[in-house]
Amino acid sequence: MLLTKRFFPYFATLCLGALNDNFYKNVLLLLVTYSQLNALPIDVNLFVNLAAGVFILPFFLFSAHAGIVADNMNKAKLIRRLKLLELIIMSTAAIAIISQSYMVMLLLLFLTGSQSAYFGPVKYSLLPQALSEAELVKGNALVEMGTFLSILVGTLSAGLVVSNENGLTWAAIIVCVLAICGYLASRAIPSLPAQGDLNPSKFSLFSGTWRCINKARQTKTIWMAILAISWFWFLGATYLTQFPNFAKLHLHADATVVSLLLALFSVGIAVGSYVCERFSFGHVELGLLPFGVLGLSVFSFDMIAAIPLELVEPGFVYSFESFIANAQHYRVMIDLFLVGLSGGIFIVPLYAFIQTRAEKQECAQAIAANNIINAFFMVGSAVLSIVLLGVFQWSIPELFMLVGVLNLVVLLYVYSQVPEFTQRFISYLLSHVMYRVNVRGREHIPAQGAGIIVSNHVSYVDALVIMGASTRPIRFVMDKSISEIPLLKYLFRHAGVIPICSPKKCESTYLNAFEQIHQALANDELVCIFPEGKLTPDGEIGEFRPGIDKILQRDPVTVIPLALTGLWGSYFSHKGGHALTTFPKRFWSKVSVSIAPSVDGATTNCKALQQQVTQQFN
Repeated sequence: MLLTKRFFPYFATLCLGALNDNFYKNVLLLLVTYSQLNALPIDVNLFVNLAAGVFILPFFLFSAHAGIVADNMNKAKLIRRLKLLELIIMSTAAIAIISQSYMVMLLLLFLTGSQSAYFGPVKYSLLPQALSEAELVKGNALVEMGTFLSILVGTLSAGLVVSNENGLTWAAIIVCVLAICGYLASRAIPSLPAQGDLNPSKFSLFSGTWRCINKARQTKTIWMAILAISWFWFLGATYLTQFPNFAKLHLHADATVVSLLLALFSVGIAVGSYVCERFSFGHVELGLLPFGVLGLSVFSFDMIAAIPLELVEPGFVYSFESFIANAQHYRVMIDLFLVGLSGGIFIVPLYAFIQTRAEKQECAQAIAANNIINAFFMVGSAVLSIVLLGVFQWSIPELFMLVGVLNLVVLLYVYSQVPEFTQRFISYLLSHVMYRVNVRGREHIPAQGAGIIVSNHVSYVDALVIMGASTRPIRFVMDKSISEIPLLKYLFRHAGVIPICSPKKCESTYLNAFEQIHQALANDELVCIFPEGKLTPDGEIGEFRPGIDKILQRDPVTVIPLALTGLWGSYFSHKGGHALTTFPKRFWSKVSVSIAPSVDGATTNCKALQQQVTQQFN
């Protein structure tokens, strides 16, 4: 996929853009910090803070408009225009660098941030249009890897170039060459027309921003994903901002060690993105999120505990060589790398989740809302650091400790608000730790629209296994007695399970179940039923009851036959006694989910569906 025409030109374009942005920004900061200080009309510290502010300000001002434009325009054409704008900005920047016109460079940094604000929504909303759903996680993983490695290279190379004897000339040449290469790469991106009905893209500074955020808040799962991503940027901004002082005050190290810490963190995120892609098994896997969140906290705490307590002579400073030669620093370096790795695992599924859940014609606007909240959280990170470190005189390790604790609080909040995240996590553990689940025919589950999955019923965890096989949320219809099992009823209740029982036991529950199924299908939801009506007593498929016929008579929607194999004999099945009453005898056993091509609900019945499930079962 990486080298295909539909992805590689786009990938090269975004990497060159991230590289150029960070190279230019750090060249400006280094020139201001170390060169011709008397040429500045304002204080150096004020200039540095202004630089940080003017780069992030456009994300507040223009992201909402950028999202509307990206949703209403050919994305390839928009990217080419933005890259042409970058070429103009960087050509002007080259002149400003050579002439050392710092205030002009500051203005150009604002324009660079504006160009990035318009590029952000199209960068992510392009992926679901250019890639298949099975490629989305891999695409996002490559984007995060490329972005963070480009940021790293841009940041480190800026220091090397500026320290060169002809640094200004080389810096001017590099920003122009990178802009030219980025524009040429964008020319090869295939056409990606706007999806859906076009909407007017009238610019509105404040009301437009608020409208964009409000639209994202209307879908709770997307809003929670945005908050989770923004929290990652809060945490990341806290680390990246404090690296210089952390290295100086607590590791007694020089600027080269700061570069090492930055490299470990950035490479960790890149590796984490790759790990996430490998362990997502080809679909958007929210079950990995808790591993990322827990890793962020655990390795942060361990890094603080690993800070060497050795006393060094006054004035002694570790260089890059002496730092890595001292074994006491290995644990700190490993922990920092693992913090980055955990961040990569955490962020990739969330971006893919937003792309798959947002309406196609509004995906860029959802990404724009994400960018606005990201910027807000990064500003919040700076404010918190200033208050705690400056006003209350906290140490940097204490700040890192607080962020690690807050990270766990955020985890609990997000998971309490979106039960689907919890269900996906448990489903992932069940599918990849307790069992080895192999899914065949996942592409037969419709990406959108109403549908009914019919499956054989083997164990109490059938619903969790099927849930893990689908990239869409599923409403399960199950026996009321199973839905009230103490260990599982919380999950089932928050998953929107529809309890059902025989009309002889409770007629109101029976009738209410069919009404809830009708409402779910009318809302274009995916519903799963187990037509046998009970767990298999012998491991074989029992007779399908006519309840499915009653559903299809009222709502003749698409039906997806599915067969579960390998769960018979597990702790949750009735083999050898009632389920949950015997000792577990199997661990990491093979389980298969076989999904047959969908059929028209208007032309099928319970007997035909039983035959299709049986064929998949055998």
